[in-house]
Amino acid sequence: MKSRKPKILHEIGGISLIGHALAAARALRPKVLAAVVRHERDLVAEHISALYPEALIVDQDHVPGTGRAVQSALEALPEGLEGTVVVTYGDVPLLTTALLAELVDVHSTDRNAVTVLTALLDDASGYGRILRAGDGTVLGIREHKDAGAAERDIREINSGIYAFDAAVLRAALGQVTADNSQGEMYLTDVLSIARNDGGRVAAVVTGDRWQVEGANDRVQLAALGAEHNRRTVQAWMRAGVTVIDPATTWIDSTVLLEEDVTILPGTQLHGSCTVARDAVVGPDSTLTDVQIGEGAEVTRTHGSGARIGAHAHVGPFTYLRPGTVLGADGKIGAFYETKNVTIGRGSKLSHLGYAGDAEIGEDTNIGCGNITANYDGEHKHRTVIGSGVRTGSNTVFVAPVSVGNGAYSGAGTVIRRDVPAGALAINVSPQRNMEGWTLAKRAGSDSVRHTGSVSARRADPDSSSIQAPTEEGTQV
Repeated sequence: MKSRKPKILHEIGGISLIGHALAAARALRPKVLAAVVRHERDLVAEHISALYPEALIVDQDHVPGTGRAVQSALEALPEGLEGTVVVTYGDVPLLTTALLAELVDVHSTDRNAVTVLTALLDDASGYGRILRAGDGTVLGIREHKDAGAAERDIREINSGIYAFDAAVLRAALGQVTADNSQGEMYLTDVLSIARNDGGRVAAVVTGDRWQVEGANDRVQLAALGAEHNRRTVQAWMRAGVTVIDPATTWIDSTVLLEEDVTILPGTQLHGSCTVARDAVVGPDSTLTDVQIGEGAEVTRTHGSGARIGAHAHVGPFTYLRPGTVLGADGKIGAFYETKNVTIGRGSKLSHLGYAGDAEIGEDTNIGCGNITANYDGEHKHRTVIGSGVRTGSNTVFVAPVSVGNGAYSGAGTVIRRDVPAGALAINVSPQRNMEGWTLAKRAGSDSVRHTGSVSARRADPDSSSIQAPTEEGTQV
């Protein structure tokens, strides 16, 4: 993988490769779920234990090979354990519990000593070929490099996934050695040993090669990811979700969607996203751990850790940061950023602003260009805005500050003190008009040409005309 991260910790569909593999195996409800670790042991073991604390972590020693890996696991299991031992791998993320269950069922029903999962490939290059006897049972496995011309024409390949009789496996592994060119204990040697001892060795064939595909580099990882996503999206469509363009839609395994949801092109849903009935998401939206209520619309939005109420509207070009809670029938509009803010039912933050560390009541309208100045350079502070509030364009709330229910603010107001309920907050700053300033200070500019008759009378650039203040000295 050319990565600092162990291969099986790389992800597709929001879950690690080993996470997918463990989920498929665990759903068989085994008496013991054992994970054999070696490369980057501590990282892998920590990840597995976080996913499934009940999993038994087994360390493989210095002896290499799949045979030794399985033998190490057997030695860690309770002594005298009987029944079926299933062996699978940490890098086969598309393997399903249903296919593993079929393998176990055939193994038990036919009383096989060994049952191997195989697949049919158009191009089997590089894979071990399955050698069959006349009665259809498995004679053995021939590795590609050791196969003759006729054997290389065989399309049935070994997946490396098996069901073993525990006693047969334990006895056969005692006879397997590392006396070969690779110096490894091969698990495949168990098949011929079991057959020579009179055991029946059979195969279960899958026509779905993706279920046995592993990833050895990032090219294969991407191919597995794309196929996993194709299956995920298709499954949601069959469950009643409309996906306009499956090719540009990505949905993690952990996402939950209800019937009649519509996903528009270019949408990515990650983590624990949930989307309720009749909601519309997209186009061009990337959401992680976002909860979307019934009938809500989210357009061209990037968000994480947010909750969007029923019939609310978000976007376009909106950035939802963690802690954003938008109430039912609310709106967060174009070019808005929110973080750690609770917005009540029916309130609207329509365009060009920032709301952070704030609480906004119901039926409030936040004007264009409003900002909560929540950071003083050292600490974050909170803004509380009541219900039924109307704020003018370019209002700035310098936290900590509160605005009472039904209050208003004038355009360009900087609110530094609490505003009582029902009050109008404005800043006292009379407007001054300096007549003739353009002609005096920008004589050669296009602005002068457009002033028209003003050029015929030169004005004193220092003169000014100040509008008369209203009562109480404020300028409306």
